[in-house]
Amino acid sequence: MENIFNFTKIELESFLVQKGYKKFLASQIFNWLYEKKEYDFAKFTNVKKETVEFLKNTFDTSFIEIAKVEEDKDVKKFLFSLKDGQKIESVLMYHNYGLSVCISSQVGCNMGCKFCESGRLKKVRDLETYEMLQQVIAIGNYINQKIDSVVIMGIGEPFDNYDNVIKFINLINDPKVLAIGARHITVSTCGLVPKIKAFADLGLQINLALSLHAPTDEKRKQIMNIANAYSLKEVFAALKYYQEKTKRRVTIEYIMLDKINDTQDDALTLAKLIKNYNVYVNLIPYNETKNIEFKASKQTQIDLFYNTLKKSGVDVTVRHKFGDKISAACGQLRSKEI
Repeated sequence: MENIFNFTKIELESFLVQKGYKKFLASQIFNWLYEKKEYDFAKFTNVKKETVEFLKNTFDTSFIEIAKVEEDKDVKKFLFSLKDGQKIESVLMYHNYGLSVCISSQVGCNMGCKFCESGRLKKVRDLETYEMLQQVIAIGNYINQKIDSVVIMGIGEPFDNYDNVIKFINLINDPKVLAIGARHITVSTCGLVPKIKAFADLGLQINLALSLHAPTDEKRKQIMNIANAYSLKEVFAALKYYQEKTKRRVTIEYIMLDKINDTQDDALTLAKLIKNYNVYVNLIPYNETKNIEFKASKQTQIDLFYNTLKKSGVDVTVRHKFGDKISAACGQLRSKEI
């Protein structure tokens, strides 16, 4: 029995017509699920009883469950239990421009970035579309507020679960589902070149972020296994293709690791690498975890790195550090529970 939240409206209409029902039934179902937030078919008062029985016998409406919530002043970290007992996590962040949720796309991760808690615990499986969608819905219901933006940057490599992630994006962007604007949705990749190109071909106005974290192949290979599969030359050729197709600016994510990638020379090399691209750099203070040896760069080093990029003409920001008093690092809460 497939979960009803796996279906786009077009898919549901097609399925229902095949079963002898009118397309309009899909609109009624979507209205109950997403507008009225009613998940019990028996309470769909404008649907015939025999149709309700069909829905009950055909679709699963079960939700992933909130197992734990950790809170800090501007962030909430959610641990979710899935139907098969696996655990994932999401983060709600309070910005001055609205509420943002960072979701997981896989149970575990096979990318093996050495500084990342998610990569320490290997991938168990991909998340289904409904398991991604319900992270956003459950958090919105928990705080009883509308989520303004979504980032696919939690546990997992989104482009390693490409088809389900694209369907998830289309669902949350749908005005009849969560109505989150395309430019309020960000997908982050560590650099899966073929999928960056495939994503470019879709022509979506979604924000793309590249987890770069080092300005040379040599340094990148020391901390990111993906660098052994795709060189920076290949990655940036894919970015060029993406920008030619979409005319969109790309975010370069750069975690600041003490004595690893945070020197002034690193900053100058990074500036040279990206100078011909429409990008901006987001410097990310590292959230340390007891299971991994890397340390966060000192604030003086972050400032030097930032100022060096600025003087080189790079558009750069430093990400506000969220939740350093809780298990805020990607995969940290799940890892602690396991």
